[in-house]
Amino acid sequence: MANYQPRRILGKWREGFALDIHTISNIPIGHDEYGYLQFKTTRSELGELLYRLKSKSDDTVVDEIADAAASFVNEWKPGVEMIVPVPPAGPRALQPVSVLVSALSQRLNLPLVECVRKIRDAPQLKDIYDLDERLRLLNDLYAVDASAASGKKILLFDDLHRSGATMNSITTLLYDQGRASDVFAMAITRT
Repeated sequence: MANYQPRRILGKWREGFALDIHTISNIPIGHDEYGYLQFKTTRSELGELLYRLKSKSDDTVVDEIADAAASFVNEWKPGVEMIVPVPPAGPRALQPVSVLVSALSQRLNLPLVECVRKIRDAPQLKDIYDLDERLRLLNDLYAVDASAASGKKILLFDDLHRSGATMNSITTLLYDQGRASDVFAMAITRT
């Protein structure tokens, strides 16, 4: 099981954590033959595993990440009744959030409920650095199936927490549209 150092993530949820930071250091080391700046990147143990899953489609890391996540949730004890994943940003051969949340759901013996869905197309937010623009793009991007969320204590799950804009937007919908009784947030790593 991977080592982790939980970090609070603040937002509209009752309580939230990322299991660790993603990148420890990112040092420029010069330009490649095409003129692109190259970096020597050092990641946390979970950051490296998540990088391998997201960037290299290396699904051999799923068990190690899910074991760490389940261990943390069992220590944390948020008292949730189900896990709701953040919908994937775009199509991929291997969806990191999907494979991780499925493995976590099995380990915790909690139902995986995909009650949040995208209702329109939007560009990937990872390339949008202006917070106001991110918030504008998130407006009316998701809908919640209230019949699945109403009165439930929910663990909202994502693989990587950056600004928190997406998770905050979905948390608001889970409370307002979905009538969830409580929302807790968890990500594997935080930038």
